[in-house]
Amino acid sequence: MKIVFIGDIVGKEARQKFIESIPKIKNEYEPDALIVNAENAAAGFGLTKKIANQLLDAGVDAITLGNHAWDQKEMLSYIEECPKIIRALNYPSGVPGKGYYELILPNEKKILIIQIMLRLFMGLFLDDPFSVTKNFLQREKLGSTCNAIFIDMHGEATSEKNAFGHFFDSKVSAIIGTHTHVPTSDARILVGGTAYQTDVGMTGDYNSVIGMDKESPIHGFVKGYRSEGRFFPASEKITICGTFVETDDSTGLSLKILPFQV
Repeated sequence: MKIVFIGDIVGKEARQKFIESIPKIKNEYEPDALIVNAENAAAGFGLTKKIANQLLDAGVDAITLGNHAWDQKEMLSYIEECPKIIRALNYPSGVPGKGYYELILPNEKKILIIQIMLRLFMGLFLDDPFSVTKNFLQREKLGSTCNAIFIDMHGEATSEKNAFGHFFDSKVSAIIGTHTHVPTSDARILVGGTAYQTDVGMTGDYNSVIGMDKESPIHGFVKGYRSEGRFFPASEKITICGTFVETDDSTGLSLKILPFQV
């Protein structure tokens, strides 16, 4: 089974380039599933119903969110209507939406897509990502109840991400990180057969501060306060960062992992 995961889309120009590039990406990698993190797709802050539908209509199979999930308040209701939009699995009980999506392919094979949010330096009140994921996976068996399990691991600290990857090695097909907007060069298959990368990177302008126009973030770090009320996405040269994973259909474990840029 072939899976393509696209890193955090930051702003209008980034999502437009990505949508335009979908035919090229699908032609090159022939994915059974195209998954996108779009928690920054609405001018860098959250996701709207309109943008979500644009991505899905263009050929995206599932959309993951993150700590900006609720920046656009309409998502609190629309996520209940659209199960292909996935928020973190370890939000407290009662939060709208789901932390997973079961993608059934035309050949009836199933990919389980999960998002988990880690806690170190994230500044959010979340349930323990390790125990929540472990309990959730008790009802799913890789290579038996589903053909592949993919986790978008949204977190800040590389140590916590590494620990999470090793903790669930052999239990899922792939664990790919998001949130930092900086691609890491540690893509590999762990000893138990799980494909892992600490962070896939972002889809945005890298002549920036993690996707945002440089001047305001730099002013904030130098002066101690923001020069404007909010940051704005940089929008000149857009780079799409993604990762390709190929799995064994019988075991669900990974055969190949390949980061790429477009």
